[in-house]
Amino acid sequence: MKARFRQFLSALGDSFWLLPAALVVLGIVLAFGLLRLDRSDLLPAWLIGSTWIYNGGGTGARTLLGVIASSAIGVAGTVFSITIAALSLAAGQMGPRLLHNFTRDRGVQITLGAFLGTFSYALMVLRSVRTQEEGPFTPHLALTFGIVLALACVGTLVYFVAHMAGRINVDTVVNLVSEDVRSAVQGVLADEPPAQVPPGDFWAQATPVVDARQGYLQQLDETKLADWASQHGTAIRLLVRPGDYVFPGAPIALMTVHVPGAEAAIRDATALGNTRSGGNAEYAIRQLVEVAVRALSPGINDPNTAMSVLDRLGAALCDIAGHHLPSGVSTRGDSVVLVVPDIGYAGLVNVMFHMIRQSAAANAAVLIKLLDVLTAVVVCESATDRKESLAHHAELVWADARRQLGNRSDRQDVHRRYRSFRSAAAYGVLGAVGVKTEHSEIRI
Repeated sequence: MKARFRQFLSALGDSFWLLPAALVVLGIVLAFGLLRLDRSDLLPAWLIGSTWIYNGGGTGARTLLGVIASSAIGVAGTVFSITIAALSLAAGQMGPRLLHNFTRDRGVQITLGAFLGTFSYALMVLRSVRTQEEGPFTPHLALTFGIVLALACVGTLVYFVAHMAGRINVDTVVNLVSEDVRSAVQGVLADEPPAQVPPGDFWAQATPVVDARQGYLQQLDETKLADWASQHGTAIRLLVRPGDYVFPGAPIALMTVHVPGAEAAIRDATALGNTRSGGNAEYAIRQLVEVAVRALSPGINDPNTAMSVLDRLGAALCDIAGHHLPSGVSTRGDSVVLVVPDIGYAGLVNVMFHMIRQSAAANAAVLIKLLDVLTAVVVCESATDRKESLAHHAELVWADARRQLGNRSDRQDVHRRYRSFRSAAAYGVLGAVGVKTEHSEIRI
């Protein structure tokens, strides 16, 4: 249930309607509160006669509130139209999976909610105004606050135009998604080495657990599932990780000792959905990579955006340097009770660079940038296995350049960057900048 609750909270946080609806309710509550205050005897006479308070009659009050209400709902429609146009542009240029970055944008939600809340406030106050023939009642304080709300909406509209102009800028989108990548990566880093994954023969007598559901694994309560396995004297190895698709009738896990109720325990600790969810590093990285791949497509042809994405990916890898990534192993005491497939460092690097390299195989500028990023990252790293993963991608870049680049000068430029990477991998920053030492000669 905890996994489903987290799934509900995640969907609620990404919803577009929640904040505007809350502001509409706030506008209605304010209207009733100020009307009640206007009908009471708590307002001093000097305040009613002040030039700062609306002191007109019922007819003027109705006209004023009608103007505020009609203007607010009209501009709210304009705000909604501009938002839809921005979403269409973003979907075409940067990919539909980035739309939630626009729909969850608080600036857009607050702007739309401000106009809808002002409209609701004006309607609630308007229904209480009475002219001389109806028994006069003019809510002076509520009308004054309505004018304040109308002026605030003017400022909000100016903010919204500037905000949307910045939001549809591809560099802004890349920066926002890269912040998601950085937050997701830093959320799983550890200073201490994680528990080791048990060898393959540990599962030699394991029993598969079949799941009849289908969909993307969005939430996983590892603590609850690990506690259940420990209490029942078994170990569970999940065959999917968050973001993977669960096929109906396919095994979802292995168990060393089959325990009745295992299927129900796994269902309770997992939540499936129709789309991949955010929150993990792989999902955020794939979003960023999609921006680069689309930018390299013939229809858009924007290599500068792809190079900007490579810079952000390199920065994320530098954040990982010196830290440990989770192994997906949960223990209770000295016993392994749960193993969740984890992408690992090599997997992260593959997700980051494979698709971009394949899309830019004939683009010398992007290949050179990719080698520069790999060089910067390998200088930060000290782990041998991680350097080998980076070296593998550098070799793939150089192989693509030899095969795809017809211009000899372009190939030589890529080769020079490849040599710099090899020097940096072997001798650190001195090798990267070409400083000659007694050990700096490398054969390629």
